[in-house]
Amino acid sequence: MEEELQQAQAVYKLITEFFITYSFQILGAIIILVLGILVARKVSGLVFKLCERKELDVTLSRFIASSSKIVIIAMVAIIALGKVGISVTPFVAAIGALSLGAGLAMQGLLSNYGAGLNIILARPFVVGDTIRIQGVIGQVKEVHLAYTLLTDEDDVEITIPNRHIVGEIISNSHAETLAEETVGISYDSDPKQAIEVIQKALAAVTNISDTRKPLVGIEDFGDSSINIGIRFWSPTNCYFETRYKANAEIHSALKAANITMPFPQREVRLLDV
Repeated sequence: MEEELQQAQAVYKLITEFFITYSFQILGAIIILVLGILVARKVSGLVFKLCERKELDVTLSRFIASSSKIVIIAMVAIIALGKVGISVTPFVAAIGALSLGAGLAMQGLLSNYGAGLNIILARPFVVGDTIRIQGVIGQVKEVHLAYTLLTDEDDVEITIPNRHIVGEIISNSHAETLAEETVGISYDSDPKQAIEVIQKALAAVTNISDTRKPLVGIEDFGDSSINIGIRFWSPTNCYFETRYKANAEIHSALKAANITMPFPQREVRLLDV
């Protein structure tokens, strides 16, 4: 019992001496750390606003702001540790060793982060663009270091790891998607008249792009019809809605103009043997 009391007294004396000796240093380190975090948040906000004024992409702006915040906090942490008398050199060596082991264990994750950094800096696409990658098409909603988030007209979110994007062929149609249709008319109908009727019908459909004019023309000559090809651009977030409206307008316009849309036909001849 006496030995335990002596040990407790020794521990109490050690703790007391530590706080008496380093109390001001600890308090100073805490104050420095708190002030550093507040300054880092303020600087991060100012950097983000500056990037917005320079009209940089929102993803790149967030990345620059976050990076500045992390750098400031890391510098303040080093200063605070030095204030307490803790050398950061052993920590740097330990972090280096841990980073090597972690890098070997998380190659896939790190490759995603590296690819994400490449996307943010190179900017092959930005938030709001419509991209086709790995057989998937969608509008870019968010770009993170590890993954890119796409969404479609049905609000379905598609998550693509960034390492599956960098190095692949990317189709970027920005905020719009191309719609391609084919309408068959009979050989007795005038294709020029049909083309004019279809163009007028498309002009009555809202959400069809004005900057990229619709293209209407003879696509090919089928067995029982002249096939009219139709191409127009629509905002990705209402692609199917616009496409279905356009089809309804085209059908009504051709019917009103008495232009026949034939069904497939085959001519069968019976031979006398």
